[in-house]
Amino acid sequence: MTNTSLETQDSTDLPGGIEIHAECPPAYWEVLTHDALHFVTELEQRFGPQRRELLAAREDLQHKLDAGQRLDFLADTDHVRSADWQVGAIPHDLRDRTVEITGPVDRKMIINALNSGANVFMADFEDSNSPTWENTIDGQINLRDAVRKTIRFTHPDNGKEYQLLANTATLMVRPRGWHLEEKHITLDGTPISAGILDFGLFFFHNALELIRSGSGPYFYLPKLESYVEARLWNSIFEWAQEYLDIRSGTIKATVLIETITAAFQMDEILYELRDHSVGLNCGRWDYIFSFIKRFRNHGDFMLPDRASVGMDRHFLRSYSQLLIKTCHRRGAQAMGGMAAQIPIKGEIERNAVAMEKVQRDKRREAKAGHDGTWVAHPGLIDIARNEFDSVRLAADRLTIMRDDVHVTADDLLTVPEGTITEAGLRQNLNVGVLYLESWLRGKGCVPLYDLMEDAATAEISRTQVWQWIRHGAQLEDGRKIDSELFRTVLAEEVDSIKTTLGEDRYQSGHLDLACKLFEQLISCDELPEFMTLAAYLHI
Repeated sequence: MTNTSLETQDSTDLPGGIEIHAECPPAYWEVLTHDALHFVTELEQRFGPQRRELLAAREDLQHKLDAGQRLDFLADTDHVRSADWQVGAIPHDLRDRTVEITGPVDRKMIINALNSGANVFMADFEDSNSPTWENTIDGQINLRDAVRKTIRFTHPDNGKEYQLLANTATLMVRPRGWHLEEKHITLDGTPISAGILDFGLFFFHNALELIRSGSGPYFYLPKLESYVEARLWNSIFEWAQEYLDIRSGTIKATVLIETITAAFQMDEILYELRDHSVGLNCGRWDYIFSFIKRFRNHGDFMLPDRASVGMDRHFLRSYSQLLIKTCHRRGAQAMGGMAAQIPIKGEIERNAVAMEKVQRDKRREAKAGHDGTWVAHPGLIDIARNEFDSVRLAADRLTIMRDDVHVTADDLLTVPEGTITEAGLRQNLNVGVLYLESWLRGKGCVPLYDLMEDAATAEISRTQVWQWIRHGAQLEDGRKIDSELFRTVLAEEVDSIKTTLGEDRYQSGHLDLACKLFEQLISCDELPEFMTLAAYLHI
């Protein structure tokens, strides 16, 4: 549907070439203004072609990896790694990032996260958000109201009122990755970049207001594969600041190092964004997904059960320590990753075990030298903060240089040993289908079996099973993982899910479609880069 009838402004007032293929209630036009869409159009016209070139470069690299090329630190950027330079100054409201909470951009979530007591809230348009049209535009409205402190929410069931406290977390926003497009808005018939849309609408409407309030436009940048992709973001930042007559370097960004290729280019990524960079983050779940995906056609790169691949494994510990060393050498913050556990209500013993896992994870990060960490639930904030505060004062963290760390390419590429179990296979299939079903319903952040699952963790489940089948992996009992076993176990898990959900929930959901899509994604001869690209056609 194009420029539909629920409008309060003349749809012909859209910038030239722009069409909106979705319903727009009156409130949507408050963010989809002509001026804001003109800004987004300018961004897309200037930078969209380069984005597409970079996606093509990803495909070229994949072909080289499939053919046996080995990842290594880049020879032609050695001068960047060896030179003495630092990133720009860190703003006052980002200096203490001990605990950051993350979550999607729905209204209640934003209020609760900003009120949670965390230092930073990362409002997420990406992996924890299902990018329905409503989620995307409602999220922009919600953030606009949050920036202006006018956001309110009334619970429809119990009438409970939610509003912001006097002191709130610093806001950061994560736009969608370079690989995603926004099908509901086209420019000259072509969908625009989802990341450009998310960044453009938020920046245009809120940058000046954030600056007036003593903060600034702060972003998390996801799924970068190379320093050239970081350079594209830097160019966008420079142009956007000039467009609104904002001082260069006002935008600040933290890059998630969540691809295996980016792990070899940390210095270069910081350098490309140096006036806008405040740090890097260990996006551990996407990192594991990327490790599997990039080496998918190599049987000697198969990982054991997902649950056994923790940050104590050599390749992950090396990546974490290299990130800390790189960041602190450059005056940037080294953020830790997400512990997937969540509080378990009414189960004292199980909850104690889960919280002990969180404590150990955060203690490891603090002792290693991370400057802060992520949580997905307010109930984990105090646990994380206590572990960091028990190690050292916030002001001391950037001084830990980690000169003892010497990470090689072999360290980053060491495949962990371990077994592949039937339970691990079943977990991957069960979680993958359940997450995809939830995503199709518009929910991108899902508590499953006492863990918080998002697109990254579900992607591990998908790509692991695909790779196991491709290379004929064996379960610990000797059975070969092939298409027949996969389909048998999948059918059993789906039957179990149906029983657990109940008939009403099953009929009102998208389980059959989720199962069909998941089976197709795993049965493909060539591994699709992202499962959300196929699922996006159905929302």
